[in-house]
Parts: sequence; structure tokens; C-alpha cells
Amino acid sequence: MNNSELQVIADAMAEKKGKNIVSLDLKSIGTAISDYFIVCNADSTTNVVAIADNIEDRMVEICGRKVLRSQGRENAFWIILDYGDIVVHIFQTPMREFYRLEDLWADAERTDYGSGE
Repeated sequence: MNNSELQVIADAMAEKKGKNIVSLDLKSIGTAISDYFIVCNADSTTNVVAIADNIEDRMVEICGRKVLRSQGRENAFWIILDYGDIVVHIFQTPMREFYRLEDLWADAERTDYGSGE
């Protein structure tokens, strides 16, 4: 895994109007389930699904990687795409504010990719 895959994901989020795009480097945290989380939010369930679809398309197209598992499409409040070393979280805005994922992993090194707005 390299930072170019994170950038591909961040760009795919921004292309579909993902907001507040942030990656968290979890490698230094021994209990983490993956090396990186990358997170964004969107204002509608339609937008959340569009972002997830775009990430999957770009990761295959540019990086040759398919998602291993995904969850959350049935209600699209919070979609998770699992690439093994990278876990992508796409929240509907109120869900992101409620779960505060970045606060749970506050020790992680954080990279901001801009608002996407």
C-alpha cells in the first residue's frame, strides 16, 4: 500500500462531492484492524452510494484493486469499503457527527484532503 491509493480514494470522494475528507494512519496503533482509515461525509444517502461506487470504480481502474467486503449499502447511512490495509468510511453527515470516528482514533496521524466542497 502506498499513499497514492489513499489519494485515489480521496480524489474519488471529492469527485462525487464528499466532504471533510480525512485519512488516519493507524500503523503505529497496535490494536488497529487496518493500516489506514479514510473518511468522508455527504448530505444524502444517494450521494453516499455515489461516492462508494466511484471509489470502487477508481480503485479497480487506477490501482487494479477490488473491494474485499462492503457493508451499509442497504440504508446508506454509513458505507464501509474494506480493502484490507485501507478501510473506507462514507457517512451521511449526521452519522459522522454522531459516531465521531476520528475522535476514537485521536492518536492516529491525520491527513486532511480538504473539504471537497
